[in-house]
Amino acid sequence: MFTGIITGLGRIIDVQDLGQTQSHGKKLTLQAPAHYLADVGLGDSIALNGACMTVTFLDKAQDQFCIEISAESLDKTHGLDSKRLINLEKALRAQDRLGGHIVSGHVDGVGTVTRLAPVGESWELKVMAPHHLGVYLAYKGSVTLNGVSLTINSVTDSPEGSEISINLISHTMQNTALHELQVGEHINLEIDTVARYVQRMLSAVSIPSNVTKP
Repeated sequence: MFTGIITGLGRIIDVQDLGQTQSHGKKLTLQAPAHYLADVGLGDSIALNGACMTVTFLDKAQDQFCIEISAESLDKTHGLDSKRLINLEKALRAQDRLGGHIVSGHVDGVGTVTRLAPVGESWELKVMAPHHLGVYLAYKGSVTLNGVSLTINSVTDSPEGSEISINLISHTMQNTALHELQVGEHINLEIDTVARYVQRMLSAVSIPSNVTKP
């Protein structure tokens, strides 16, 4: 589990194919900030742009680590198949503060950036989410974008999908990779865990009273 509070900026410095077909995944080598891996061990989980991955190799002297990402994960995420700056978050520990919201590290869909522009001392980020995620997005609700826990300021539904508006303070722009986003670029989305269960409870078919339960 994670909180959506980014703890470091990493960079994918090498991408290698794990096979010769599209059914094979890739091996990524990442450069982490100095001493970021001091408390990390093999098999630990680190979220890369919001996607939970397992550390398969460590070189603490060089502040580098490797992960293996499956073809399925590559198909369901964006930005994990090429050299780039990415957001890092280590897995939540029991004694840690829950500074953001409960995040699973499982990407639910890929949205598209429709606006990123300064507004006063902040920045406005707008993202068009896929239709099937619109029911989970609510005013003042939580959403995770490329691993960053954010609060939704507005939701506008349209034939293209559900467009959400986010306010980014300068600290977020300076300490995450969101400042590198461009209009038209894809971005990883994870819906709020609570919203997921509420929607399930509201949509589940009740068992008729005349049906004997097992």
